[in-house]
Amino acid sequence: MNRDTIDFENGRVSTLFRRILIPTLLGSLAVSSVTAIDGIFIGHGVGADGVAAVNIVVPVYQIMSGLGLMVGAGCSVVSSIHVGRRKLKAARMNVTQALVGTSLVCALISAAILLWPTETARLLGSSETLLSQVRDYLLWITPCFIFQMWSFIGLFIIRLDGAPRMAMWCNVIPCVMNAVLDWLFIFPLGMGVKGAAIATGISIATGGVMALGYLLFFARSLRPERVKWSSKSLRLSLRNIGYQCRIGSASLLGEMTLAVLTFVGNLTFMHYLGDEGVGAFGIACYYSPFFFMIGNAVAQSAQPIISYDFGTGRHERIRQALRLMLGTSVGFAVAVILGFVFFPRPLTALFVDPQSEAGLLAIEGFPYFAAGILFYILNIALTGYYQSLEYMRRATLIVVLRTILLVPCFLLLPLWTGTPGIWLAMPVAEMLTLGVILGGKLKRESRFR
Repeated sequence: MNRDTIDFENGRVSTLFRRILIPTLLGSLAVSSVTAIDGIFIGHGVGADGVAAVNIVVPVYQIMSGLGLMVGAGCSVVSSIHVGRRKLKAARMNVTQALVGTSLVCALISAAILLWPTETARLLGSSETLLSQVRDYLLWITPCFIFQMWSFIGLFIIRLDGAPRMAMWCNVIPCVMNAVLDWLFIFPLGMGVKGAAIATGISIATGGVMALGYLLFFARSLRPERVKWSSKSLRLSLRNIGYQCRIGSASLLGEMTLAVLTFVGNLTFMHYLGDEGVGAFGIACYYSPFFFMIGNAVAQSAQPIISYDFGTGRHERIRQALRLMLGTSVGFAVAVILGFVFFPRPLTALFVDPQSEAGLLAIEGFPYFAAGILFYILNIALTGYYQSLEYMRRATLIVVLRTILLVPCFLLLPLWTGTPGIWLAMPVAEMLTLGVILGGKLKRESRFR
């Protein structure tokens, strides 16, 4: 474990960023792969209807992910600053409060979904044709959400504890498990969409147990404290959790943007192109978490460096981290865009027959969809940067613009340009958001007061 230790006090910014980025990126891509692997096996084992059914459930998954990211990011920023100021007990207490608070909230939400699965499926926009598959997926994926909370929050803290490789394995091992179990449940056992949900639930639970186990038994400095149940302690806990949520709220809103993209996109594709259109859009949505996780991994890699140096007042190191973050974001975005523009057919064939109606629609739409990837990743990275400095208004502005602009783009662009307009809704919304931020003089906003 000592070889994995990171020295935020004395290490070079570029070295720290690189050492955190590689395992964080691999781990984040593994998280995204869990849902994508579901889509691959469902697409070939069930068909486009199965892909569409899972895509209808995706907004719930994204909202729960957003809760975990919100509290995890907020807790990590607060704890980083406390560690930088040598207030270790306060950092540990924030970790404990984050884990306990989100577990309780998640349990309540999960109970509501399990009590009303059919109503939830219809609320998400399921057609009667897809209802039984949507309901099956909901019933079996929902129990894993509490483990998902432990995983998301735990990974932030494990990286801050100086063990980014451990955080990576907490993602990679569940990803491999999910691939094996998906194949087993969908093909040999013929369990269809329900089998994919069970496989995903088991793999997510494994990652959550690994993350929590590390924090409880192996953490170097950020092991959780014992919970105190006095009225004063509970008031302080609620105050601290509220502050963590305020700092991390942009992360929740970021996942809400994904949820809005998926939900409104599903409705729009259903209106114009029917179930096959939703299947095509579902393939794109399987790739969207990869864009999100790339931007998020870059931001999370810079976050502990920025927050620690913010706590110690070393602003030049913060500027170095910002430059590294933006340059890395652009490099990754360009690579992904080239893949979508030049290889839409192989990317589609991973999920469905490229000659099917859904496959042909996806192949035609991917180059339009790719136009927004650079703006998408940069917006996520900048959101993480402002979170790291506790500049919540700026972080929230980016995410609110991304979310609000999606709806009119989905409504208006298809009227003006037809089917390409549906695919261009996300790119136009992300481009307009980045334009507003740059128009607000990003250079001036990045200076420290």
